[in-house]
Parts: sequence; C-alpha cells; structure tokens
Amino acid sequence: MIGRKNNGRPSPMLLVLLALGFFFATYNLLTIIIHSKSSNSGSLAADRSELSDPLTRMPEETRRAESSNSKFHVALTATDAPYSQWQCRIMYYWYKKMKDMPGSDMGKFTRVLHSGSPDNLMEEIPTFVVDPLPQGLDRGYIVLNRPWAFVQWLEKATIKEEYILMAEPDHVFANPLPNLAKGNHPAAFPFFYIKPDQNEKIIRKFYPEEKGPVNNVDPIGNSPVIIKKSLLEDIAPTWVNISLRMKDDPETDKAFGWVLEMYAYAVASALHGVRHILRKDFMLQGELTYGKIGEWRFDKRSYLSGPPPKNLSLPPPGVPESVVSLLISILSESIREINC
Repeated sequence: MIGRKNNGRPSPMLLVLLALGFFFATYNLLTIIIHSKSSNSGSLAADRSELSDPLTRMPEETRRAESSNSKFHVALTATDAPYSQWQCRIMYYWYKKMKDMPGSDMGKFTRVLHSGSPDNLMEEIPTFVVDPLPQGLDRGYIVLNRPWAFVQWLEKATIKEEYILMAEPDHVFANPLPNLAKGNHPAAFPFFYIKPDQNEKIIRKFYPEEKGPVNNVDPIGNSPVIIKKSLLEDIAPTWVNISLRMKDDPETDKAFGWVLEMYAYAVASALHGVRHILRKDFMLQGELTYGKIGEWRFDKRSYLSGPPPKNLSLPPPGVPESVVSLLISILSESIREINC
C-alpha cells in the first residue's frame, strides 16, 4: 500500500482502474487495480508486498504543488460494435457505483461514439456522437479514430469540468478515483512496452533533436490519463496528425503496430512540452502465465458478439486473489445487474 495518514483520520482509498485485459490464457492479467493512500508529509512510500515503486516520476516543480482537487470528466471513445458496447455498459455501471463515494473526484461521464450515428445505448449511457475519419484514412486501424474523436468532442461539447480522464471501454472502476493530476502535469500510467528511448531512430522522425532529449517522450499511452482540458485541446490536433503520419510511414507502422496511436499521444504531448506524472498505482499490470497455472482461460476477444456469461467459472488454485475477487466478481455482478 502507499501509506499516508491524515491527522489520525482514515486515509481514503485511491482508485485505480481495473481493465478487463486483452486476454487471459491460463491466466494473463493485463491490468487490474491496487489500493493506495496519501501521506501528510507528501512522500510516497510503497509497501513492498504490493507495489515496489508506485511513483516512477514526478516533474520537480510538482513535488511542492498541491493536487488540483478538481473534478474530472470521464470520457471514453467507443464504436457501436457489440464488443465495444458490452464493455462500455460494464464500465458505466461501475462509474455510477464509485462516482459519489468518499475520495472520488469523478465528474460527469461521456461515451464519445465515433461511429457517426446514434446507437441503441444512447438512453442508457451519456453519449456524444462524432464522425469517424474519412473512409480509408484509418487504413483498417480503427484506433486512429480515437484522437479525431477527442478533437471533435472538445470542439463541440460543453464540458464543465477542468480536467478529463481519458479511459477506454475495457476499464472498470473498482474504487473511487481522485484527481491524480497536478496543475499542468497530467497523470498517466507507464506502460512497460512503450519504450521511446529504445526507438529513438523512429521517434526522431516526429520529435526532432532540437525539441530536446528523446526521454522527454513519456512511456505512456493516452489512456488512462487525467489531464487538464485546456492542455488536451492543444495536444489533440497534434495527436491526430502524428498518428496519421506514423501510420503512413511503413517503418513506424511496422515497429509500433497496435500501440502506434499510444506512441503518437506520447510524442504529441512532448511536442507541446507536457510531462506526465507517471503513476504505477493507476493500474496494476500482471504477468503472462501461459502454461503455468492450470488450464483456465478468459479472453475478452472471445466475446465479440456479446458479453461473457453471467456466471464465469473460477480460475484454478494459484491464480492471484485479485483475479478471483475483482475480475470475476466485478464482471459477474455487472453482467447480472445490467442484464447484459
């Protein structure tokens, strides 16, 4: 746990996000939550039994700054495909459960639907419809619609909150989430597979040397990120352009593959001089355990046409308790309650 005490009062839980994960084969947990707390000294000390390094980097000027304590708007981009819809419904269910709990800075919620027309979830989930990229421009990489969706939403929607949480349909709130950003420094989760320093040759095509060292490009994607709305309004058009340029460059497209749009956000942020507070306690990333623990399997991509069954089978002994108590119970409850 990250320990922080507040004049003897119980410390509130910091959320963090539980993602449904790309897949489990035997048990492959991509992301799940941890709990964290804050300290009156402002320092962050990790309980080694849970997390060895909760804060991987905080820009120096933020160390003395107070948290914004401002509400953030929860925004996730989505399509109208059944695969996206059932994940959005589960995500929204847990948002509603956690929004008004102590410790939450969660404001309103918007599903930014980039299919170009309303779908059958408009009455269930607050939704803002935007256009997809012109036909063929995404080159079959549908994720390129994400930055373009944010550009349109930011330009056309009325957003009262000062901050925005960029999330994805396969995220689930397992605890109330405070605003982890500090002023002009957004908060982001560092992904182990985003490695700007190991891809300097490619990064330099989009982030030239005169802009600064390559490690100015944070090892992040756009989600989860809590960011000031005014900053995202500046970054989003650049994010669109960098994404399209990267996709149009064969070497970059081959090197970055399905995480290309994540690199594009990181580069776009760096071009605007924005550095993120890197927080490992935003999400917890598990290990691949192929063939190590039983034969149990959960793969969200097995449910392209609809949600998982209401009563998921339990994993075998040896699988971390987080999977049993969080993934299975969270999925089962939400699927049952929203009648997926």
